[in-house]
Formats: sequence, structure tokens, C-alpha cells
Amino acid sequence: MTEFVDVVIVGAGISGISAAWHLQQNCPDKNFLILERRDKLGGTWDLFKYPGIRSDSDMYTLGFHFKPWATDQMIADGPSIWNYLNEAAVENGIDQHIRYGQKVVAANWSDEDNHWELTVERDGERTQLNAGFLWACSGYYNYDEGFSPEFPGAEDFGGTVIHPQHWPEDLDYQGKRIVVIGSGATAITLIPALVDSGAGHVTMLQRTPTYIGSLPDKDPFAARAYRLLPEKTAYTVVRWKAIMQATAQYQLARALPDVFRKALRTMAERRLPEGFDYDRHFAPDYKPWDQRVCLAPNGDLFKTIRKGKADVVTDAIERFTADGIELKSGQVIPADIIITATGLNVQFFGGADVTRNGVPQDLADTVAYKGMMLSNVPNMAFTFGYTNASWTLKADLTSEYVSRLLKYMDEKGFDTVAPREPGGDIERKPFVDLTSGYIKRALDRLPKSGSKAPWRLKQNYLVDLRVIRNGKIDDGVLEFSRHRASVPA
Repeated sequence: MTEFVDVVIVGAGISGISAAWHLQQNCPDKNFLILERRDKLGGTWDLFKYPGIRSDSDMYTLGFHFKPWATDQMIADGPSIWNYLNEAAVENGIDQHIRYGQKVVAANWSDEDNHWELTVERDGERTQLNAGFLWACSGYYNYDEGFSPEFPGAEDFGGTVIHPQHWPEDLDYQGKRIVVIGSGATAITLIPALVDSGAGHVTMLQRTPTYIGSLPDKDPFAARAYRLLPEKTAYTVVRWKAIMQATAQYQLARALPDVFRKALRTMAERRLPEGFDYDRHFAPDYKPWDQRVCLAPNGDLFKTIRKGKADVVTDAIERFTADGIELKSGQVIPADIIITATGLNVQFFGGADVTRNGVPQDLADTVAYKGMMLSNVPNMAFTFGYTNASWTLKADLTSEYVSRLLKYMDEKGFDTVAPREPGGDIERKPFVDLTSGYIKRALDRLPKSGSKAPWRLKQNYLVDLRVIRNGKIDDGVLEFSRHRASVPA
């Protein structure tokens, strides 16, 4: 007989651990499993191994509200974040619910049986598992393959080409000339770390600039709070300080972009070499937060450039050569190693095939309800964090809501829920309000958002507290029903 589980969570990263904790708190009678395709928990923080891997938002909001990040180290490295996630899972017994090495390759909703039929692959063998509710916590990108454009002449290059998503742990780059292609968070993290750990010289090669801010990696306010207050109280205070500060910065950037631009310039020029061409290399032609604003802790990237250990080249690539990269301008950058920090491939629901009664479902035709459920898709939720703040803030809100929804359904005797299709007055818009390349490449594969609530969220945690945490469950958009499901008693 096929195993039945009340709730199946897909993914054991930040989102999956958050989902499991809230389920245990609010729906203790439900049994659940976490299916994790990798051999360890942690998601992103287990996958990426490149030098310098770190958080790009503060740990007081990237951390869970139920487990204090009890240190003044505001920006943390990857191993520290993994240890934190592992502790959160072990301390709460969540690790006992994880099945590793299990990839969900297909999910079929059966109207007749009123449950999800999951096809799970492990070591090349496939098994079946049924779930009353399916919760996708598998992140938003393809773990198997990062985005790597085809570069003319790549086969001619005599050195090593690496994508950071697949970093070889035995790579020897001591004294080597390295070109990092890209200007996003990965490139900005890599360059100071490579220099500090022995690279000869590093060039950041970018087609267009990125906004980069500079913040300290430690928070003196947090240090005082933890010294003077009980740990949980201090964490609450520090966390809310971080939330309000990040919210204010984002609102300032959107309302007064010129003021925000000037602040970023001031932070950078204070650390860059005198006479550095800031406008060419660090002043994009779009507004702040049209694409993500990246973080250089303590201005480390700018300081590395000032020391002469790294430089920035803004140009287009003509072709790879035997010993470097030739640019459209004719300049040639010599290289022993080329790192293609060119981004991610966005992937919804871990790439699983989703069907209903065996009929393929195009999730790009659906509309996201409160950024966590899809129109006309029964008993399914997904976690997708903020793009302008910590992922975990939205993940925890989603976890609160879904567990509250499941509790409501149990109390009312419902076993099925799905958002109704939005009416004709709802204009369909891109799911993610960013113009970044990795998002634009995936727009035709992502669900849509709507022009009005609850189909549209404002990417604002304070607003979402009211809409998601305190909003009514039975709001007239969700459709509930009862069925005689073939579920064990």
C-alpha cells in the first residue's frame, strides 16, 4: 500500500525548516515528512562552497524568530549559517522528519482520491508517496546547473573555467590571474575572498554596473543588547531594529533614488582609490532596487581595489582566447582561471512535473495568491522569500499562514482548499518585481501576480504582518470543500 502523509514538505533549507517548526507548533496532530534531494540539510548553505560564501542580509532577519542569532556578527559566513540551520533542526526534532537523497520528480493531484501522488527518485529508483497537502520549499533556482552563457572561443582557453555553483574544493588558485565574469552578489563576495586567500590578481569583468552598498559586518547595538538583556529579549529588540532599518532603507531608495544613489557613492568613494571612475563601474542606469542592491561588508570589495589587488573592467566580451579574454574594445585581460559568476537558472518547484488527473499543468498560467498558493491548484503551497529583504522574514510568515490554514481546515472539517481564479478586473503582472537577468529569463515559466490584493503583495514585511499574519483565512477567495478521501483513519 502506498504510504500516505498529511503534509509533505519538499526541501530542507531555511524554508523547509521554518515550515516544519510552524507545523509542529500549530498542527501537532498532523504527520509530515521533509523530502530533501541532497544528503544534508541547508539548501543553498550546503550547496555553495566557493571562497567567502556568506549572507547578503543581516543574520537577525535571515535567522528564524524562534532561534536567536545571539552574536554581534551581523554578516555570517556559509559554514556558520549551516551550523545554525542544523542546530535549529536538531534542537526541535525536525531532523527526525527528513528523508535525504529523495528528489520529487512528479506531482499529480487526483480529484478522485483527493490527494497528491508524488513520484520520488532515489539512487535511480522511483517510488510513490501520497500526500494530503504539498508544500514546496525547494527554493527558486536549479541546483544542478547555474546560468552559463556560451562564450565564443571558450574551447580555445587553455586555463580553467568554473561556475561558482560547482566550485571544485581542490582548486589551486594561489598566485593565479583570475577573471570573475559578473557583478552580482557572488562576484562581489568572491573577489575579496580570493585575494585574501592567495590569488595573484583578480579582475571583475562586468557588462553593466551593479549598485553596491557598504555596511559593517558586526552590529555594536546587538553587542550591547546581548550584554544587557536576556537573550530572547535582546534578539527580539535587535531583530526588530534590523527589520525597521532595512524597511526604511528600501523605502528611501524607492521614494528618493537620487538620495540613495548619493549615499552609495559616498560609501564607495571613501574606500576606493583617488580618481577611480565610479560612474563607469558602479553607477547603473536603472533605479536602485529595480535590480537587487548588493552588499560589500565593511566595503571589502572597494578596499581590495584600492590596495591594487583587484580591478574592475566594464566592457562586453568579444571572445575567449588561449590565455585570457578579448573585449569588444580590443583590450585583452590575461587569465589563468575564469570564473563565470553569471547567475542562476530560476526553477519553480524544483523542476518537478506537475499534473492534475494526469493532465500537465502549466504553472505559468496560474496566479499567486498572497505569494504562496496558486489559483485553481488544490492543497499546495510554496515558500518564496522577499527579494528586497531577508528571505526568512517571508518564509516565516508563509509558514505561519499555511499552518494556520491547515488548522482552520481541520476545525471546520474541510480537506481541500484552492484559491479561486481571479476575476477579469485583475491584471496579470510578473511574479517578481525585478528586472534582473535571471528573473527576465524565467518570466515565461513563473506564475503571475495580480494587480490587486490578495494576488499582489507589496514586498513589505510590515504590511504583510497585517495581510498574512492577521488576515482572515476564509476571505472569499479561498474555496474550501469536503470529500470522502481515501485517507487512512
